[in-house]
Amino acid sequence: MPQLPPPQPFDQDDIYRTLLESTQAIPWKIDWASQRYVYVGPQIEALLGWRTDDWGTVQDWIDRIHPDERDQVVRRCVELSQAGVDHEADYRALTADQRYVWVRETVHVLRNAQGGTEALVGFIFDIHERKQTEQRLLALQRELQALSYQDSLTRVANRRRFDEALEQAWAQAQATQTPLSLLVLDIDFFKQLNDCYGHQTGDQALVQVAQALAQVCDKCNDLVARYGGEEFVVLLPKVGLDIARQVAERFRRLLQEQAIPHARSPFGQQVTVSIGAGSLVPQPGQDCAGFVHAVDQLLYAAKNAGRNRVVAQAVLL
Repeated sequence: MPQLPPPQPFDQDDIYRTLLESTQAIPWKIDWASQRYVYVGPQIEALLGWRTDDWGTVQDWIDRIHPDERDQVVRRCVELSQAGVDHEADYRALTADQRYVWVRETVHVLRNAQGGTEALVGFIFDIHERKQTEQRLLALQRELQALSYQDSLTRVANRRRFDEALEQAWAQAQATQTPLSLLVLDIDFFKQLNDCYGHQTGDQALVQVAQALAQVCDKCNDLVARYGGEEFVVLLPKVGLDIARQVAERFRRLLQEQAIPHARSPFGQQVTVSIGAGSLVPQPGQDCAGFVHAVDQLLYAAKNAGRNRVVAQAVLL
């Protein structure tokens, strides 16, 4: 039986290098004292396009982090490395052809005999596809949330959004003792509008009224919402009664200028609204539901007084 040749000695470092360079993760090592790369796996070129000799110092790494993440990532990594704590970071890395891809970097801190940081070793992982999927899901979630707060017909906020915004504005006004105003308005003779023209034209009138209201109430803190049916509300944080009255009258004038046809309206055969405008500084023990009810009563006062008008009043609860 022929003799097999004796096993050849092997270089352990070569085996480790082969294992490292056969993985999809990109290995690297940095000398802490000189802040220079001692080793970068050749896989880096497939992911980022940079050659291994393009990584000379830590500054090369810093310069290739997206500006939006750079300061935070660098500060955190330096602090944890100095403290001898292993860590990881997600960020967008610049490619050689000037694109950005998402990567995750895991870092292990090597210490010397005195316990100080001697070197950093780690891996770079490609997480670009996963990050893009996460961002798409997040964008979809935000879109669905926005739709859940929007009236499907008029595209202004719905009753649910108004209820939440009112609670937040009420709590803030109560804490800071600043005024809070509310407009509650209703389209005059809306049933007759539907009877005359049909529900499709009635829906279009609701859309036009909502758009005009949003045009007048264009401040970032104002909220226009469809409260139900032909009724709308406008929430005006940090606004007193005089300004609330001005906003209401400005909207009535704009609606008059637009002259939306309404053959059965006694007011120039066009769409008009009645508006209740109320304001207060919320006090302890008071609640926002009582405030809405009080302003709703001002709306009914406007209707009972003949419609197509604003009734504005400081609210006492």
